[in-house]
Amino acid sequence: MDIAVTGSSGLIGSALRDHLTREGHRVVRVVRGERRERASDDEIRWDPENSRIDTGAFEGLDAVVHLAGEGIGERRWTAAQKQRLRSSRIVGTGLVAEALASCRRPPGAFISASAIGYYGNTGDDVVDESSPPGHDFLARLCADWESATAAAPEAGIRTAIIRTGIVLSTRGGALARQLPAFRLGLGGRAGSGRQYQSWITLDDEVSAIAFLLGSTISGPVNLTAPSPVTNAEFAATLGSVLHRPTTILPMIGPRALFGRELADALLLGGQRVEPAVLLRAGFRFGHDDLASALSSMLR
Repeated sequence: MDIAVTGSSGLIGSALRDHLTREGHRVVRVVRGERRERASDDEIRWDPENSRIDTGAFEGLDAVVHLAGEGIGERRWTAAQKQRLRSSRIVGTGLVAEALASCRRPPGAFISASAIGYYGNTGDDVVDESSPPGHDFLARLCADWESATAAAPEAGIRTAIIRTGIVLSTRGGALARQLPAFRLGLGGRAGSGRQYQSWITLDDEVSAIAFLLGSTISGPVNLTAPSPVTNAEFAATLGSVLHRPTTILPMIGPRALFGRELADALLLGGQRVEPAVLLRAGFRFGHDDLASALSSMLR
C-alpha cells in the first residue's frame, strides 16, 4: 500500500512509519513547508497555518493516517494556547479531509487521530465508542476535532477516528516523563489515585493502526488496552517493576508549572475505557496487562 502520514516525526508517527516500512508499504511523509509541490516522491508539502496543502499529491494513494497536532501538555492553557491547540487539530484535520475529498482518485481509507479525552472525566463509569462526549475543554476539543473529518466520509472515503489513550513508551510521552522520579523513589499517585488511566503500549498503538488500515472499520475506535487501571494502581505497578517505593504527589508543583486547569485535567481526571470495536474485530493486544507491559519495556 501507498500510505501518507502526517505527524510522521512524532512518537507514534515515527514508530508507525518504521512498522509500515518493515511490512513492505511505501510511506509518504506529509511535511510542513511553504512550497506546495512535493519535495520528493515520498513527501507531500503542507502549510496548515496558512491552509495550504498539495492536494494533487494525494491522488491514487491507498490510505492517509493523520496524526499531526500540537501536544496537549506542552504549555500552560492560556487563551492563546487553547486556540493554538484547537487550530492545530481542527483546522489541520479539516484541511486534510477536504484535500482528500477533492481528489479524483481519493485514498480508500482515512485514519484520523483523536483522544479518549473525548469522554471527559468519567469516574468509575466504563465508556466505549458509543458513549457520549464530555463537557470540559478537552472533550469539546476532541468532539470538534473529530467533526473536522466530515468531508472525507461525505466523499465516500472510509474514515476511522482513533481515540488514543495514554501511550506507554520509554522513548517519549507520559511514561518517559515519569520514569526519572519513579527511579529515584519519588514517584507516586496523584490526588486520591482513584481516577482511571486507560493505557496502551506504543507497539500496540502502531499495530492497531496497521490493523485498521487493512480492515473495513469506520467511525470511532478506542485505542486502549482492555485493562484500564486507577492512577494509584499504575503508580504501585510501576514502582514494583522498578523495585522502588512510591508516594503521594503534591499537586502544588504541577499546578504551579502548568496551571491548575491543565494539571488537574491531565493528573486528576480520567476515563475507564473499553476498546469495544477492536475487541469485536478480533484485534489481539500484545500487552493487555500493565505489569507485563511495563516489565517488557523496562527490562
